[in-house]
Amino acid sequence: MSNIILIEFIVYFIVIIGIAYMTSRTKLNHAIFILGGKKLPGWALAFSERATGESAWLLLGFTGFVFATGLAGIWVAIGITSGIIFSWLVLARRFREEADKYNILTLPDYLAVKFSQKADFIRWVTTILIASFFMFYVGAQLAGAGKLFLTTFDINESTGIVIATVVIMATAFFGGFLSVVWTDMIQSMMMLLTLVVLPIVAFIYLSTNDLSIATSLGTAGEGFDSWLGGVTGFSIGVLFFNNFSWFFGYLGGQPQLSARFMALKNDQEAKQGITVAIIWTFLAYTGAFLIGIAAIAMYQQGTFTDVETVLPHMILDLMPPWIAGILLAGIMAAIITTANSQLMVVTSSVSEDIIHKTLGMKLKDKQLVTISRFTILGVGLIGMAIALTSTSLLYLVVSWAWAGVGGTLSPAILMTFFWRRYSSAGLIATIVSGFIFTLLWISTPLDEIITSRFSTFFIALLFGIAFSLIVPDKKKGSN
Repeated sequence: MSNIILIEFIVYFIVIIGIAYMTSRTKLNHAIFILGGKKLPGWALAFSERATGESAWLLLGFTGFVFATGLAGIWVAIGITSGIIFSWLVLARRFREEADKYNILTLPDYLAVKFSQKADFIRWVTTILIASFFMFYVGAQLAGAGKLFLTTFDINESTGIVIATVVIMATAFFGGFLSVVWTDMIQSMMMLLTLVVLPIVAFIYLSTNDLSIATSLGTAGEGFDSWLGGVTGFSIGVLFFNNFSWFFGYLGGQPQLSARFMALKNDQEAKQGITVAIIWTFLAYTGAFLIGIAAIAMYQQGTFTDVETVLPHMILDLMPPWIAGILLAGIMAAIITTANSQLMVVTSSVSEDIIHKTLGMKLKDKQLVTISRFTILGVGLIGMAIALTSTSLLYLVVSWAWAGVGGTLSPAILMTFFWRRYSSAGLIATIVSGFIFTLLWISTPLDEIITSRFSTFFIALLFGIAFSLIVPDKKKGSN
């Protein structure tokens, strides 16, 4: 079985690297390398945005979370789905319009241009925030790749991490944003195929083997068969907010997602993107949730030393080799799409926001593209080092990054878009408080009570409001 699957993986790697290389043959300037130069259709950007937003966390982390918690895991899916719909319906067009209006390529640069009194400082603190958390985000994806190689081929996790790093760096290195989006589009379809096909096959298996989901939920553990996890009173609120809180990270603060909005050509392309993104989200999260529920009926709790390997085990147990290889490649696709997008975000912040804008280096487009490519290699190697030395769970690491970046920058974007009194001091206070409080919060037992995905958003929001009122800008630009 492993030989057939291995061949399919090799073919898959060759195809996506080939696509990335072909896009590099386009005449690339710095703007095209960083944000695509308005050359991409809305449907392709939507597929890319969805694949980037979900990553190995959806296929490995969320399915494992549902397997380990039961029906209450639905609130994670509801929170995320609500956030995605809000971002596409309310924020996507605004991002596109603002990007065109201010001629910007990155989220940090947009905030710097809007609050020009502290532009350089804003670029620095935003870049530091993004780079700090995204290094670990990339590492989490590579760790997921290691788990997949171990489960599928019994290959040492470290070897799997190195292989995945090479492929991920290659897809971003050749054509930048263009190659990332086009390879994302293919891989997004592969992810969706895995999440739609596997639960159908799993439920057929349960039916033919007289396995009852209701009975399994009742015996799996306390609260598994309850939509509220079997808790009452105040604990219901804690469970709801902890699971639903992924919603807050989708409100404009994830630069790898907002970049897709900024790259949209016009409103017609935005409408295409909205349709594709919403349909993809409903199909993907319904499938992932059902996979976790079906796994509860198929396997005993404690079967897996790592619950985040539930999905690949199900594929290997239920599918013939040639189909299993395709569906397992869908997991790898999820890993690659997010990791290469994270590389592009950090790269664009370094080359565009720091080197080009803040330091004011007078470089030609070709030189900026070269710097971007070397940054991709450097960030990729750091992410690999983190993956090789970290023992943190994929779900947990992504959760922290989601709080540190999304929970911090989402209130900053919402206030920039919709509150005219938001000031430079307020923006800086939002970013600094979100960064510091996320690190403090996850270092204490508080994160086990109320997740930092929730607390960071509101702490950053309150600091932003307070400092905007205390230290208003002398002259406020138009919104």
